[in-house]
Amino acid sequence: MIHSTHVERDDSANKSLPDLLLDPGELTTLGLDLPLDDYTLLDPSFPKAQMQKRTLGNSGLKVSALGYGAMGLSSAYGPAADRKDAIAILRAAVERGVTLFDTAEAYGPFTNEELLGEALAPFREQVVIATKFGFGINPDGTRYGLDSRPEHIRQVTDAALGRLRIESIDILYQHRVDPNVPIEDVAGTVKELIQQGKVRHFGLSEASAKTIRRAHAVQPLTAVQSEYSLWTRDPERNDVLATCEALGIGFVPFSPLGAGFLTGKIDTTTKFDAKDFRNISPRFTADARTANAALVGLLKRVAEEKRATPAQIALAWLLAQKPWIVPIPGTTKLHRLEENLGAVNVTLTPDDLREIEEAAAKIPVKGERLPEAVLALTNG
Repeated sequence: MIHSTHVERDDSANKSLPDLLLDPGELTTLGLDLPLDDYTLLDPSFPKAQMQKRTLGNSGLKVSALGYGAMGLSSAYGPAADRKDAIAILRAAVERGVTLFDTAEAYGPFTNEELLGEALAPFREQVVIATKFGFGINPDGTRYGLDSRPEHIRQVTDAALGRLRIESIDILYQHRVDPNVPIEDVAGTVKELIQQGKVRHFGLSEASAKTIRRAHAVQPLTAVQSEYSLWTRDPERNDVLATCEALGIGFVPFSPLGAGFLTGKIDTTTKFDAKDFRNISPRFTADARTANAALVGLLKRVAEEKRATPAQIALAWLLAQKPWIVPIPGTTKLHRLEENLGAVNVTLTPDDLREIEEAAAKIPVKGERLPEAVLALTNG
């Protein structure tokens, strides 16, 4: 039997924001969000989220057990959210104990960092802000591939500091590994930025285990970021999770809800905005959605036992894998934010995890997780 439990509350980043928290109202529907009348309300007896803290590997950097991925506020899932609404949801996350916020210069581009800079400025001492370099982006927003040349990293860092309105970036990730620049040069450049006080911690995104080891030897990594969820198990199979554990590196799964599919609110009839990347994702074709519905069915069965939601079970499963894993789901809706954060109240016992594992092993996931051109940039 699956049980729910209360956890010790951490209120250090959860003070009231009566003068600063904007009224979210009906936030712009974007990405994995759906209208409220499409949403199965939580059981009213289910406890509200009581945020926990986790430490990213051996770094000593403590963050909320669930972070917030801000990409969808500006790009990838359709039109950007209204600025007032976006600021409201970011501040609502702070009020509810979220301390890790993830952005990148590539989101927008540039506008996502500016958004976080404005929204989080009043709470700088309470939050950990992570951003990324690695794509070649001209000032006008046009792109030219990957670019992790040391001089470019320095330029991007200075620009990000200005957009984010901060003096030091808490975690600076290489967004994608640049095959034209040795990772030792990248790590050495970030090491210099840390020594200069412009950066506090170093991270990699979608890197291979070999690259992680090489980078870590030059400048210790605090976090590695990759897609990871019940329907994307690559980090278990390509030695990335094992490498992080061996080296004492935290792991930050992005898209922990499978770009919304694991919420149980997407089926073959769901229509996406014309600019939504899922229109070209192999895992979101009609055939793939039909085949992959079995995994959602598993989540729904477990959720029913726990009086929770499929999204909460998907996030609780990730949290149960390792104590140094910190997922970063994103949303533009207050009720979705609260639903996601409720996952910290869900405890999956060893028996629960074994049952989920055995059932999931019988469900083949259909379709690559990303379009071919995007997938080619991963595992560098």
